[in-house]
Amino acid sequence: MVNSFFFVGLPYIALFSLVAGSLYRFKSERFSYSALSSQFLESKKLLWGSVPWHAGIMIVFVGHLIPFLLPGLWQSLTSQPAFVITVELLGVAAAFTALVGLVVLFVRRILSRHIQSVTTPVDLVVLALLIVQILIGIQTAAGHRWGSMWSVQTTTPYLWSVLTLQPDLNHVDSLPPTVKLHIAVAWIIIMLVPFSRLVHAFSLPIQYLWRAPQQVIWTNARRIRHIAPVIRKAEESRRLFLKGALGLGTAGGLLTVGVMDKLVRFFSGPNMTPEEQAALLQKRLERLEMTAEERDLELERMRNDYIFVANLKELSPNDGKYFIDYQMRPALAYRDTEGFPLLISAKCTHLGCTVASSVDASGRILCPCHISYFDLKTGMPQPGSPATKPLPLLGWALMDTQGNILVSQAPDGRREGEVPADKLDASMVYIAKRYEETV
Repeated sequence: MVNSFFFVGLPYIALFSLVAGSLYRFKSERFSYSALSSQFLESKKLLWGSVPWHAGIMIVFVGHLIPFLLPGLWQSLTSQPAFVITVELLGVAAAFTALVGLVVLFVRRILSRHIQSVTTPVDLVVLALLIVQILIGIQTAAGHRWGSMWSVQTTTPYLWSVLTLQPDLNHVDSLPPTVKLHIAVAWIIIMLVPFSRLVHAFSLPIQYLWRAPQQVIWTNARRIRHIAPVIRKAEESRRLFLKGALGLGTAGGLLTVGVMDKLVRFFSGPNMTPEEQAALLQKRLERLEMTAEERDLELERMRNDYIFVANLKELSPNDGKYFIDYQMRPALAYRDTEGFPLLISAKCTHLGCTVASSVDASGRILCPCHISYFDLKTGMPQPGSPATKPLPLLGWALMDTQGNILVSQAPDGRREGEVPADKLDASMVYIAKRYEETV
């Protein structure tokens, strides 16, 4: 219920507030649709706050925007370790830069008497939220490393599902609490944009390019004679600026033409041959079949108190057999040193990847996504691994060929019943609904 509110309800509230609130403010209070400059009231601290904030947040914003718009390209880039390390270091440095700028701006509004007179409660709330959001982002980068890689498989499809009006919580359910909080705070900030100074992001002063120069001066006849050369110099500077802007615009246009083909292909899709179309349809059919198979498994688990896993004699102590538990999560089945089953969840407690089935010489299984080792007998992660929670052990039941329960074991190790040694290899392993637990 909480996840549904923060990741389904709140996003649509925020998006509605952003669009409707911005339009209403533009219609009813057009002159407040840009940030009211406080530079006349105080400019020294503004320089040390505004510049680091805007420089840092632009880098962070672009770093979030590219994986969202071009996930395929981003995945190919992040397959290179050097690129991932560079992006992570650049992102953390930019976040700290933006944080320093925000703290300066916040302190400036708190301590400056002149600035307080033009500061609203919403300004302080938004500044505080932005500081909290950047701190959460830094904590996420430090505690859940290589977000530039795993975000394409989690947050990116979640955001696209929200924008396409098909919200899918499966992409965020297994995310760590810090990442969930980072997403939720982002939606709150978006919701407050129309009621804060952040709305000036939509007010681009393009008309300044052709507007006549303006200067605010206290003048008299004598000062006019002295100020005339300054005005002429300002006009010349404006012409030079326009020439430079024209040159940059031309260069940007040529660069845009160079990459336009790739962008058009990305958004419109390539022109496929009949063979490629047939291959695409085949993939879609396979996905539909996989979905149907998954629904069959769900139905089977709803109807039955026991689900067959494997014949006990087929299980190995070193190479696990994958199966699906009652919560439709991957799990692994082994045979322990006593000859009994050992069932353990295969869903990594870090970010939900599926762990490998092979057991190493130290009795551990590996999650290959972010290199977390888990002890097979206890499920505990190795110290220093990205994962901090153990893999849950699962309960099981051994049955004979007539369906009679010979022995069963709960997830905490409590065992009920006995099985003769000569019947052990002939028994079958089942998972039991009564031992079901939520990871």
